[in-house]
Amino acid sequence: MHRIFYLLVTLAFMLGRSATAQEGIPVYFDYLTDNDYLVHPSLAGLGNGGKVRLTGRQQWFNVDDAPNLQTLNIQYRIPYSKSGLGMILFKDANGYHSQTGVKFTYAHHLSFTEDARIFKQLSFGLSVTTLQSALDETDFRSIFPDPLISGSVLSAFYFNVDMGISYSFREWYAHATVLNALQTERQLYRQVGGNGNVPVVDNLRRYLFSLGYRIDKGDWWIEPSMMFQLSDFSQEKTLDINGKVYKNYDFATLWAGVSYRGSFDAASFQVDNQVLSQRLQLITPVVGANFKQFVVSYNYTYQMGDFRMGNGGFHQITLGLDFGSVRDDRFNPKWRTAPLSLTDISN
Repeated sequence: MHRIFYLLVTLAFMLGRSATAQEGIPVYFDYLTDNDYLVHPSLAGLGNGGKVRLTGRQQWFNVDDAPNLQTLNIQYRIPYSKSGLGMILFKDANGYHSQTGVKFTYAHHLSFTEDARIFKQLSFGLSVTTLQSALDETDFRSIFPDPLISGSVLSAFYFNVDMGISYSFREWYAHATVLNALQTERQLYRQVGGNGNVPVVDNLRRYLFSLGYRIDKGDWWIEPSMMFQLSDFSQEKTLDINGKVYKNYDFATLWAGVSYRGSFDAASFQVDNQVLSQRLQLITPVVGANFKQFVVSYNYTYQMGDFRMGNGGFHQITLGLDFGSVRDDRFNPKWRTAPLSLTDISN
């Protein structure tokens, strides 16, 4: 146990000093749909059982080749252990650019109480990512030959890691994660013509910090939360402020919420010789339901401001399946009252 802890701390220190990054899964609002393992590797196998989640996201239906994302992930707590495993398959496309990849995650969970209802736990997670990034130049046309255009599909493989730490105490939880922590040279845009104008390294490392609290009101409860993001290369900072309400019925648990994402920095642009600026502001309502072991949710993201691409928003659907024991599901009233001991679910 101590060896695993020291190993993760050492990796975080070493990678934090020299890290630059690569592509990965964009940080959208999947985590609001009981799918926060997508952004926090320390949550793999947090519970005692397993979860499968399938998501599909489409932006701007009225824009050709608009960004779209599909993910499929599974996470599982190894029975009678403190270890969790996870895997994420993803495909992300944006115009002529696309990426397809897989993440493998190991998480270690340390419990500090014998009463399972209290849920006092410290978790560490490490994800290894491999992906193929592609640039489709087959539709590029030019009257005069351009030595930098291949006219084919260029592709390159990349490797990276994510790491994170989480702490839960009763109704409180906090997560800290570093996405894309390794230094990796991006060869995709340097393959044709030896283009020396392309930077050797793109730093896409991203820091995430989340904090949340659950207010229990019996058959219904409230969950305010927030998530701060910092992009290392651009120094762009955003803050998500979220609120969700859950209501438990005999047949299902229904929930709904809303999220506001705002950027700390404004982008400048020129209109009719006038320089204007606008901050990124997104509003995302989300609704969902848990029917026994099945989960379904939908969220819609609308971009605020006078200047935006397209009049439509961002649509996302999530389907899920929970399997194995759900005794550690803190949204389950039976879990909150059951006289269980951690010796029943772990060593």
